Amino acid sequence: MSPQAANETSTEQQAPPAADPTAHIADPGPLGLAAFALTTFVLSVFNAGLLDKSLEAVVLPLALFYGGLGQLLAGMWEFRKANTFGAVAFTSYGAFWLSFAAYVKFVADGLGPNADTATGLYLLAWGIFTAYMTVAALRVNVAVLLVFVALTLTFLVLAAGDFTGTTGIGHAGGLIGLVTAVLAWYASFAGVANATWRRTLLPVGPLAPTD
Repeated sequence: MSPQAANETSTEQQAPPAADPTAHIADPGPLGLAAFALTTFVLSVFNAGLLDKSLEAVVLPLALFYGGLGQLLAGMWEFRKANTFGAVAFTSYGAFWLSFAAYVKFVADGLGPNADTATGLYLLAWGIFTAYMTVAALRVNVAVLLVFVALTLTFLVLAAGDFTGTTGIGHAGGLIGLVTAVLAWYASFAGVANATWRRTLLPVGPLAPTD
């Protein structure tokens, strides 16, 4: 090997790793979690029977602009950050809130006596999606994992309440939804606080890879 070739090889071996091209983009996770938490909290208050259903329309603007648009934007930024889990989760739940607003505003009232069955199917399908995302969350952190466990239960219990027409089951789903919202708020709070203070103020419990 010539001295020039040896020098080139040595230079290649000592070259620093390429800079992360997305390092200038802030973590969109806390935004997505905050949007999800707040919208879930307000809806769950009504699902739990804590306020009169006649006031439930207050959820729709939140579902459109914060839970919906806010999470969609967070999902797009997660794609840019090459975070598959965050991208799929935030984009999907952003679309969930947008579809929920459209369903309540334009569809549900026209379904007649079978509306509860249709709503149950809608919630069950989202429960299935959330269940397999919970498996993926096993590789994220404890805070996010708890959000997904609680959200899976929320969807499934609410679906059971609609399928059976049992108000008590629906109220239980609403209470679990409130727990879900609090957990998501904590995960969001931890993300934004830790990033701002540049140290761990609130633990999220990183989960080590299983392989």
